[in-house]
Amino acid sequence: MKLPSPPPDLNVLLPALSGSQLMQLVAKPLGPGDVKGRYLHWDKLRHLVPPEGMTPEVYWAAIKQTRKRLYRPIPLKDKAGQPFVFCIPETLMRRLLWISEQATGSIEGDSRVRDPKTRQQYLINSLIEESINSSQLEGASTTRRVAKELLRSGRKAKDLSEQMIINNYQAMRFIREYRDEPLTPSLVFELHRILTEGTLEEDDQNKAGRFRSSEDDICVFSKDDQLLHVPPVAGELEARLKALCAFANAEGEAEDEYIPPVLRAIIVHFMVGYDHPFVDGNGRTARALFYWVMARADYWLMEYVSISRVIKQAPGQYMKAYLYTETDDLDLTYFMDHQLTVIQQAITDLHAWLAEKMQALRESEEVLTGSRLQGQLNSRQLALLEHALKHPGHEYTIKEHQQAHAVVYQTARTDLLTLVEPFRLLRRVRLGKKDVFIAPADLRSKITTGKLSS
Repeated sequence: MKLPSPPPDLNVLLPALSGSQLMQLVAKPLGPGDVKGRYLHWDKLRHLVPPEGMTPEVYWAAIKQTRKRLYRPIPLKDKAGQPFVFCIPETLMRRLLWISEQATGSIEGDSRVRDPKTRQQYLINSLIEESINSSQLEGASTTRRVAKELLRSGRKAKDLSEQMIINNYQAMRFIREYRDEPLTPSLVFELHRILTEGTLEEDDQNKAGRFRSSEDDICVFSKDDQLLHVPPVAGELEARLKALCAFANAEGEAEDEYIPPVLRAIIVHFMVGYDHPFVDGNGRTARALFYWVMARADYWLMEYVSISRVIKQAPGQYMKAYLYTETDDLDLTYFMDHQLTVIQQAITDLHAWLAEKMQALRESEEVLTGSRLQGQLNSRQLALLEHALKHPGHEYTIKEHQQAHAVVYQTARTDLLTLVEPFRLLRRVRLGKKDVFIAPADLRSKITTGKLSS
């Protein structure tokens, strides 16, 4: 990772252009994107073939002048007191509308998400996915299989990576609980405390839920130790966080200053990363607050997607989106462009995952067709059966089943005991003080042949 090449300064570039080049700018007005509509930084645009008769610099000047006419400032500022700006070119507007339609309205195939009998299962799975991926972005090394077992079993963390994942899961649950409240510095501090509890360096344990101090070295470096970002000084953090909360809540905003909720959430995400108000956990806090703003705006589907999973696939692009904004007139459109792509991919992945889960459940239900079990199992038992058919020998516990479906202990216990007797689909063994329920290797034949006795 290296700093992107800074764009040519128009104040220097324009006076240096020849008369014919200036005529090109007038004769060939361009939009805010390249010929393919992409919102590119100079770092990329300079390598492309410009329109006929234009140099890369003239090409940039034509695009940049259009962008400057479209810029909208926001009340949040950089270290030097200059406002961040953004614009909404057509390509971003199309994605923004698509996301708004998908995340606030009905989507094809979402019946199981909307069904109160099954939506809790999908919600918990999504909370687990975001918790795992957000933690792995920050360095957690636990595998998904172990992480899911960790969260479903409710056991204590064995190491730092597992503690990060538990903290992220608790933070996502905290957001759901307080989603209808306005954002305040106190809530941000509590969210950060939850995210970093037991994961900070020994000397920083007392800084969970507190601003970093002037003694803390929190500059952002690349893996090869190149300085990428110097956040605002610690003495400014209190005022900056208050301003960020006011922005997140749209306090005192006039109608002509309206910012779509998705873009507002993305800006909040960016600003926490830019300000870096804490000694650690800034990225996790930024992504968590993105979910907070989306939840408050009733973008209900976002509860079921993991943006961190998509970001994790190309973390370098995530960092570049920050750097593009910081190196080109504080233009947040670069970060918005990146994040809209991430969100769109996350929603598309959710569609695919739901289709896969529905197909698996249909196959499980088909296995039961014609047996005396048909119509006898509830949605939680069907979900477990779907998993057990693919994982013979898997061990289930009451606590894991309880966590997976957010039900009380007695309900989870009844679900599993019923699958043992009278249905005889699972085997029950006692390990110490805990009951373990095992999926037999011949589970499918037990159902299809009607031989339900052990």
